[in-house]
Amino acid sequence: MSGSALILVLVAPQDLVNVASCVRLACNFGVARMRVVSPEIELDRWRIEGIAHNTADFVAGIEVHPSLESALADCVHSAVLTGRERAAKRRTLRPRAAAAEVAAWAERGAGPVAVVAGREDSGLTNDELDRCGTLVTISTTPTHSSLNLAQAVGIMLYEVWVARGGDAVPIKPPRNVADPATGAQLEAIFADWERALDAIDFFKTRHPEHVMRSLREVLFRADLDGREASLLRAMGIEVVRFLERRARARDLQ
Repeated sequence: MSGSALILVLVAPQDLVNVASCVRLACNFGVARMRVVSPEIELDRWRIEGIAHNTADFVAGIEVHPSLESALADCVHSAVLTGRERAAKRRTLRPRAAAAEVAAWAERGAGPVAVVAGREDSGLTNDELDRCGTLVTISTTPTHSSLNLAQAVGIMLYEVWVARGGDAVPIKPPRNVADPATGAQLEAIFADWERALDAIDFFKTRHPEHVMRSLREVLFRADLDGREASLLRAMGIEVVRFLERRARARDLQ
């Protein structure tokens, strides 16, 4: 993506699995680098990469800083995740609105842009929050307002990814694409399934014409391709053949 680098900053993380999860999320959603401030655990890079597979290059580039001030020194904008309500008047946004700002700052290309997340148990101190530009609070039910660190980071990074045009990445098409079912294929399905339904006495209390008209409508709405049409027809044929085989087996007894 064009523009400035996006940096994920974790302040005093306490769980290596959370750090590894955030590494995976950073790689998922186009984050260029990670900075860790005064980690409360050993940053075992081999273990992190073992949890977040195929991220060795990213993990090797993780920077450790002594303070949040140091980690944000070259950043032109920062958005910090917090669930804490503050008495002081601070601008607070939901992730989607904050992500749009982050994307806009990144697009300017003036310098790195940071997303900041705090400790698992207590988040960020007021002093640390004061060093960040925009507060971001994720809406939750009031009775369960606490989010896991990696969950919160994932929500925010996904919103930033989308705001930066991530959804423009095309969805991988099916491996095997079949042509649409032809009229002849559909008529063969209807004929074989009418025989199958008759063989199992499905029409005993139902009008065949009404049943088949409804079946036609269902399959027309389904917009079958040729492979799907062949499979459905084979099912109907096999119902009749199964009943024929069973009848012959009884006759031989």
